[in-house]
Amino acid sequence: MKILITGGAGFIGSHLADRLLAEGHDVRALDNLDPQVHGGADRPAYLDSAVELQVGDVRDHDAVGRALDGIDAVYHFAAAVGVGQSMYEIERYTSVNAIGAAVVLEEVLERRDSIRKLVVASSMSIYGEGQYRNPRTGESGIAPGIRPESQLAAKQWEVLGLDGGPLEPEPTAETKPLRPTSVYAVNKRDHEELFLAVGAAYGIPTVALRFFNVYGERQALSNPYTGVAAIFSSRLMNGREPLVFEDGRQTRDFTDVRDLVRGCALALTTDAADGQTFNLGTGRATSIVEVARTIAAGLGKEIEPEIVEQYRAGDIRHCYADTRLAEELLGFKAEIAFEDGMRDLLAWLEGQEAVDAVDSAREALVARGLAR
Repeated sequence: MKILITGGAGFIGSHLADRLLAEGHDVRALDNLDPQVHGGADRPAYLDSAVELQVGDVRDHDAVGRALDGIDAVYHFAAAVGVGQSMYEIERYTSVNAIGAAVVLEEVLERRDSIRKLVVASSMSIYGEGQYRNPRTGESGIAPGIRPESQLAAKQWEVLGLDGGPLEPEPTAETKPLRPTSVYAVNKRDHEELFLAVGAAYGIPTVALRFFNVYGERQALSNPYTGVAAIFSSRLMNGREPLVFEDGRQTRDFTDVRDLVRGCALALTTDAADGQTFNLGTGRATSIVEVARTIAAGLGKEIEPEIVEQYRAGDIRHCYADTRLAEELLGFKAEIAFEDGMRDLLAWLEGQEAVDAVDSAREALVARGLAR
């Protein structure tokens, strides 16, 4: 097939391109080469020469139309990414993400007789808090709201139940109610729902994939709004302490990009996935402070993270994937252990340079009252 990846010159998109090329597909990428991500460079050196790169904005009907000519399937990955930044660049994020998705869909509909599959990148951020159980009552499947301001100000970090005691995190299933707590998360929920609704209405097979915390080679090390593994790496490579909010014991599901794109490739060819939404994660919870210490040790840096005991508006405490649906219908199960994936990431980091812009990003949040 001839496949278009919007955002295909980016971190995840380029890895997916490698995977699809290896499977014998022709790949085209549409990407705006955002300077915040690509540093103002032209075509990234890591992008396979077999990928046909078209530079353009997903909000530009003409650019998207050209990119879709002759295409059989579309992966829509293009997005403005970053939870914190989305909370004060509301118009830009909503324009790129919501209008961009709308333009892609309208241009797809002009060619709906030839488009055989749509796959859209969603995000675990749309859940808000993850899923919990009450260890005192045995109740599970609890979907709490955001932690109260008064609780966070008192540095009581864990999510509390109605009885006032702490809840325990459990794997977050696709059926959990969505409670996005940032502009970026709202945008991603809209991404998912727009694609599934339009795909169903027009009979175009469509799959939504909720990415958990993805790490690996090619992450933008100078972008302070990228994944936490890359942010910590840029700090450590510049001899500075990683900044860890709250007490560092909050957990996420860290997924190697090579596993993730294998799941994305399966969504293209698995008919049972059509019309469905899937978590793509490992099902394993890893604390933020553990990530910081693992990277520091791997880089040979005797630098402890700085536990700032501040909190950011909209931050959640725990969220990791329930992977059962992806295993059953998509045939996907993550295979790369956190320790092995981190070892490969650290080997790649040895040849990289990173500009540490974390302090300025943090100052922007503090100035707006979003970190306190």
